[in-house]
Parts: sequence; C-alpha cells; structure tokens
Amino acid sequence: MKFFGITLMLLLPLGLWAQQSPQDEEKQFRQAIDTQIEEYTNLLDLEYWQVFYLDSIMTHDYTAMRDEIQDLSKARVSNSDVYQRVQDKWMEQMYQSFSKVFNEEQWDKYLKAGAQRDKRLRDKREAKRQQ
Repeated sequence: MKFFGITLMLLLPLGLWAQQSPQDEEKQFRQAIDTQIEEYTNLLDLEYWQVFYLDSIMTHDYTAMRDEIQDLSKARVSNSDVYQRVQDKWMEQMYQSFSKVFNEEQWDKYLKAGAQRDKRLRDKREAKRQQ
C-alpha cells in the first residue's frame, strides 16, 4: 500500500517536534493510524476483530519504529540507510503480522493494493545490504 507515504506522514511530527506540544504530535500520530485502518477496513471489508488486531499491531509497531527513529535522531545519525533499515524492519514486522490476521481473499487484495510491491522493494534493499 502507500506504506512509504504513510510512514513519512507518521514521521512528520518528528520534524515539527520543537514547534508542537507532545499532545498534538500524539494526536496526529493516532489520526494517521486511524486513517490507515479505515482505508484497510473499506478496502478489505474487515471484521470487527480484525480491525482490533490491526489497530493493536499498527499502534505497537509504528510506535516502536517512531521511538527507534527518534533515538537515531537524538544520536545524530546522519546515514539515511540506517533510517531506511529501521523502517524496513518494522514494515516487514507489520507485513508478517497482517498475514496472520487476513483471510486469503483479504490477503490477495492487500498484496494487489501495493503491499507486494513494497515487500519486493524491502527484500531488494535487504539483499543489497547483505552484499
């Protein structure tokens, strides 16, 4: 899906941190997750329990990714590959978790909506890092 764009949207508050209160940042973060869950719900016709799991997975994983990126930022890491690796790690974690929540039909729709392309790109970047 639009993981890269959504991830950027979730990370946008990092750049505005000094200008906003932590409550505004958290509100934007939560709103971005809710928007993505709503898109998945409409696209995949999710059951209520699947929405609950998606919300839990995304909240945990995006929070962990955001925290890890903030730690890198505080450590003044300037190598963009390190940030990309963190993003890839958490996006892969969500991908694997979603595969356990979606049924076959939903999984196929999810892959066709862009997740398959994103997975290929993550795998390609990982293979390049391994060389």
